[in-house]
Amino acid sequence: MVEINLWSGLRRFAGDQVVISVKGDTVREILDALVTAHPALTPVIKAGVSVSVNGQIVTNMSAAIDPLDEVYLIQRIKGG
Repeated sequence: MVEINLWSGLRRFAGDQVVISVKGDTVREILDALVTAHPALTPVIKAGVSVSVNGQIVTNMSAAIDPLDEVYLIQRIKGG
């Protein structure tokens, strides 16, 4: 299981949980598992979020995730 830490704006869509454990081996799989477990998160995830793995923003949805990784779902960070 991978623990996903949610930024405060997402917690209301996930029953006020701060950390959610899901199964998955890639960024895409853990996001899919997250919206399956908490469908109210679907519009926010589809609109775009940033995924931080061990302190690095990951944009490759096929990137491997290890259960020991520190994963944060944060408000989308856009370049400019």
